Amino acid sequence: MVTTGLVERYLELGLSIGRHIDGFVDAYYGPAEIRDRVHTGALIAPQALRAQCRALLAALDAGESLESAPDAASDEASPHRRAYLRGQLVGVEMTARVLAGERVGYADEVEACYGVRPRRTDEESILAAHRALEEVVPGRGALAERLINWREAQAVDLDLLPRALASLAEDLRSRTDQMFGLPEGESLSFELVTHQPWSGFNYYLGNLTSRVAINVDLPVLSTSLAHLVAHEAYPGHHTEHSRKEVGLVRARHHLEESIFLVGTPQCLLAEGLADLGLEVVMGERPESLIAAHLRPLGIPYEPEVVAVVAEAGRALGAVRANAAFRLHEDGADPERVIDEMAFLGLLPRERAAKSIEFLLDPTWRAYISCYVEGLPLCRRFVGGDPARFARLITEQLLPSDLVVPSGESEAHHV
Repeated sequence: MVTTGLVERYLELGLSIGRHIDGFVDAYYGPAEIRDRVHTGALIAPQALRAQCRALLAALDAGESLESAPDAASDEASPHRRAYLRGQLVGVEMTARVLAGERVGYADEVEACYGVRPRRTDEESILAAHRALEEVVPGRGALAERLINWREAQAVDLDLLPRALASLAEDLRSRTDQMFGLPEGESLSFELVTHQPWSGFNYYLGNLTSRVAINVDLPVLSTSLAHLVAHEAYPGHHTEHSRKEVGLVRARHHLEESIFLVGTPQCLLAEGLADLGLEVVMGERPESLIAAHLRPLGIPYEPEVVAVVAEAGRALGAVRANAAFRLHEDGADPERVIDEMAFLGLLPRERAAKSIEFLLDPTWRAYISCYVEGLPLCRRFVGGDPARFARLITEQLLPSDLVVPSGESEAHHV
């Protein structure tokens, strides 16, 4: 490899691993010559990539220059910038280790990649959520049947989905711009896709532009639509990417931000802040505002019921993390885990199967912790203060930077 600054070598390393793992490079808008050099060069063996990771970490710890020709705006000597890059490299190294065939425990893999150690949730707390839902879900009969019937009745007609997305995005964009400011010239588009393991995905294309894909393999529910738009667009992924492109890459020459790699701490914070975004810009109870967009279009949405069901069912998110442990630590049969997720998550089996598909995908198997651990971590850090959320979408932060004083946090951090 040509001797260059550490950041350029980091970009090359990420792109090189991305040639082995589809989806590992979530976004890249850095120098085209680096991308072209990697993509036209020989494929580097996983063992060699693992060695490159270790060499880069050693060079970083030894104080080697981040850039081959640093300028005054680059923060070349910033200890925090170097710590951030180190956290990223620890995650990349773990991915390279697994790619090279090393067997690693699931919790160890998540901790190295994302900067938090995942935890199982006691089943009793999940069953307590069931009992709370018993009191609020409309209808008669067994809870699971009532909840599934109510939820699936909130499906959005595909013909109405583009209009609903556009209406919500316009409102959320305006609120985000008013609270935090959006870069001039930013833009995004929506597309409907199928045959994907996720429900939505932000393809950040660089130059302040995103393409947001909404998966319609299963009916999109009105109860989650505003959250989906906020998560992928405003004030979530698109907002974070575009603000950091302007503030970090263009203004401060932090080229490490021009690549977004799965299996790194930046993912955990990105998913956590994106999940938090709707309540930041619309408040903790946004249901009446959402109804004002959906009901005029003829889309079913019951704000009062949505609010109480969401509050009572908040603990059910932990079912996904427990399912990951069942698959990757316990070695449980996926069909059995689908049944467990359907029962504990109060889901129809096809939705439970879609969740397990995500957990079994080699690229995404450890990623669930980004949601399960990322949201409470970001929520505690923000604490209702928009200025703290602004830091999340502006600065280079690690999970350890978000730790609140002892006694107030339940997360386990590296």
